[in-house]
Amino acid sequence: SVTHTRKEKNPWWEVAFAEDQDIDAITIWNRTDGDVGSRLADFKVTILDAARKPLWEKTVASAPKPSAQFPVPGARDLGLRNASADFAQPGFDAARAIDGDERTGWAFGNETGRPHAAVFELREPVSAKPGDVFVVTLVQAHGDQHTLGRFRLSATAAPTPVRELPPSIMTTLALEPTERTPQQREELAKYYRPLSQQFAALSKQIEGKKAELARVVSVKLPVLRERPAGKQRETFVMNKGNYLSPGEKVQPGLFSVFAEAIPQGAPMNRLAAAQWILSPENPLTARVAVNRFWAQLFGIGIVETEEDFGSQGALPSHPELLDWLAVAFSSPQATAATQHSTLNTQPSLGWDVKALLKLMVTSATYRQSSHVTPELLQQDPRNRLLAHFPRRRLDAEAVRDQALALSGLLSRKIGGPSVYPPQPAGLWNVAFNGGQNAYPTSQGEDAHRRGLYTFWRRTMPYPSMTTFDAPSRETSTVRRIPTNTPLQAFVTMNDPVFVEASQALAQRIVKEGGADPAARIRWALKLALARPADPKQAAALQSLYDAELANYRANAEAAKKLAGPLPPGADAAELAAWTVVANVLLNLDGVLMKS
Repeated sequence: SVTHTRKEKNPWWEVAFAEDQDIDAITIWNRTDGDVGSRLADFKVTILDAARKPLWEKTVASAPKPSAQFPVPGARDLGLRNASADFAQPGFDAARAIDGDERTGWAFGNETGRPHAAVFELREPVSAKPGDVFVVTLVQAHGDQHTLGRFRLSATAAPTPVRELPPSIMTTLALEPTERTPQQREELAKYYRPLSQQFAALSKQIEGKKAELARVVSVKLPVLRERPAGKQRETFVMNKGNYLSPGEKVQPGLFSVFAEAIPQGAPMNRLAAAQWILSPENPLTARVAVNRFWAQLFGIGIVETEEDFGSQGALPSHPELLDWLAVAFSSPQATAATQHSTLNTQPSLGWDVKALLKLMVTSATYRQSSHVTPELLQQDPRNRLLAHFPRRRLDAEAVRDQALALSGLLSRKIGGPSVYPPQPAGLWNVAFNGGQNAYPTSQGEDAHRRGLYTFWRRTMPYPSMTTFDAPSRETSTVRRIPTNTPLQAFVTMNDPVFVEASQALAQRIVKEGGADPAARIRWALKLALARPADPKQAAALQSLYDAELANYRANAEAAKKLAGPLPPGADAAELAAWTVVANVLLNLDGVLMKS
């Protein structure tokens, strides 16, 4: 390595032969330690003659992982297919030797020390002429414990298919069909079924289903369980916190207030603690749970301090309601004999979250209007008595998702690694970050995935979400404190993501909204607000559209810049005017607020 400790724009390395050589192929082996192997991307290989005149040259974009071979003109990579062997251990059949995956290969465990044979066919027929050289390269990359001992290579001109049969199949074939046992017939059918042209389509479907099953089975779920009684770790009180000075040995246990609810003789372990948490003697679990679900629906919990039910927390605004919901949530579900009883007025939900949420959203409190009268505002400015439905802005992640959904850009893809939606340049250029300054902005569908999948860096969170009160995640946060700042309006009107969403929504309005501006405005308002258009709002948007259309008719360059990529035959001035309208729509209270 000539560039390990210094930087060069065009590093090079040369091999000079002592005498002329015939070159069939060149293999480049790359480094595999750390992440330095990527440095070899976009490299060039050149062959020079004795006079240093280039004879052949090849540029390779991707770095070898860990090697790459290049046949020199005059030589041809024949390739292999249809591998078979007389024996292979499960999961390591002969085809694994030529699948291109260095982690797999042909193996015959429990049959080592005995002669074995594998046969490979060429991908295509070869017509050789005098002087041609047939080169076989055998790479053994599984360490010195998984290599062939003595081996022999042979070639044949026999017509395909050429297969190496397992001894048991050869024995069965040597018998008359009437002499074969049911087990032999089944083994023979199992061996030849994948090779049959008649069953080729069915075999392909089966392999596809096996691959799907493998992906499901490969998902591993960690499970925590207690060690056996004789192998549990011993724990000691450390004298002055010194781990080298253990003191009194201690045993697992629970707080005394917990232990009173544990059955006599039950082991004091994590399971006992979990049982106490959900036991009827502990009312706190149900109260905390229903309070948090209430806060998700109404914006603020019955106990405002969701994170603190202790003596320092806020008192409940409706203590009887909190008690009633907690009892309903934690009570065992009613049986068939009791569920129709007229005396059973208390719901019994049995920890059913969906049933609890249904109970809340079908209540008169949740379904009431958010309209506020001056008298109510004076008597209860924070609406803690819930005389009207509380207005609540969407959470930080949902603000962006809402804009993408209305514009039609939102990706519905589920799962996968984090993505990097566009953000202002240079935000990651901060000190002491291990050199990770590059922000690899996602392209295509990944740029429009839900906020849930946005890559989160605690020292520099995604800026628009921070503006809308998303916590940094450096500490656990049960409750987000909402704010209203001018910077939030600046984001929803000027952030590149929201401008792109406005452009896409504008194209959607023109395409789906109708034939004339008035119909398009009514359609857009109904799409954004999920209700019929209000005449006053429609008139205001009509005036805005007319003014902006006249403005962009007179300024073609500004129209092209704001409208973004134009569909075939589109009018830039018209789309720019609709983009302004779409931007206003995405900033309406009815879009950003739940009311």
